[in-house]
Amino acid sequence: MSRLMSVVSGPYAPPAPARELTAVSADGARLHVEVHGPEGAPAVVLAHGWTCSTAFWAAQIRDLAVDHRVVAYDQRGHGRSPASPACSADALADDLEAVLAATLAPGEKAVIAGHSMGGMTVMAAAARPGFREHAVAVLLCSTGASQLVAESTVLPLRPGRLRTWLTKQVLGSRAPLGPVTPLARRILRYATMGPGSAPHMVEACARIVHACPRKVRHAWSQVLDLLDLDHGVRELRVPTAVVVGTADRLTPPVHARTLAAALPDCVGTTELPGLGHMTPVEAPELVSGRIRELVTTYVTVEEKTAEKVEEGA
Repeated sequence: MSRLMSVVSGPYAPPAPARELTAVSADGARLHVEVHGPEGAPAVVLAHGWTCSTAFWAAQIRDLAVDHRVVAYDQRGHGRSPASPACSADALADDLEAVLAATLAPGEKAVIAGHSMGGMTVMAAAARPGFREHAVAVLLCSTGASQLVAESTVLPLRPGRLRTWLTKQVLGSRAPLGPVTPLARRILRYATMGPGSAPHMVEACARIVHACPRKVRHAWSQVLDLLDLDHGVRELRVPTAVVVGTADRLTPPVHARTLAAALPDCVGTTELPGLGHMTPVEAPELVSGRIRELVTTYVTVEEKTAEKVEEGA
């Protein structure tokens, strides 16, 4: 898979897509897009987080593509999407709009799930016409809208300016991650996953994260440091569910609770005991189940409403 170092077997091995395409964003950035599952099935769109790729959603794609059309794409600079000098929340929103336009029919509705920076992408796009045309419901996994570095507990220090400054240096490091060694796996587990994460989960995440180019990792860390999408949360007017791990050090539960309080239509917050930041990998069945619930509840309702309108015309 190009420069990716994904696992090759088991639930976290990326399944082969039904088709692949390139979506072109507003500034000309080219985005690698995969479509899985049967044409005509209810649509789900997946946006991954910082330092990840479409491979991060392997378990959800494998589960949902049986009876959903699943769209997954690589954020710019990640996976198979070339790096771009433009790194900003607006660029993330542009990219999501481009993917929706390239993969969904006019007016077609989809459940959109975003993990970490993918959730921030959703919030950044919340007021965009292209997003509102297609989004019927949203799942936000392990994400936050602002104060990301200040609230992070990756470093076991008291909250304050020192911890915030040191966290910024760690997360924004330009140092290469190198090969996936036992030490690298232990560090990644500590920073991003719950203490009880199974070795195959840690291995999958480590391979994905270590494949992210260090320049891309650094560039997006600067965006996340200054991110403020509180206004985007208030613009997210579709039914939205929130999932977070109680042991999440990158986006601790305080973010999920803040989101739930600010969302115009929050349809539930799930806090997963002992799990870390990588919830789609650490709790694959639960995350897939939440997406299925949103599809069943809201895509079906939308389709029935449209049918009634057509019958009355």
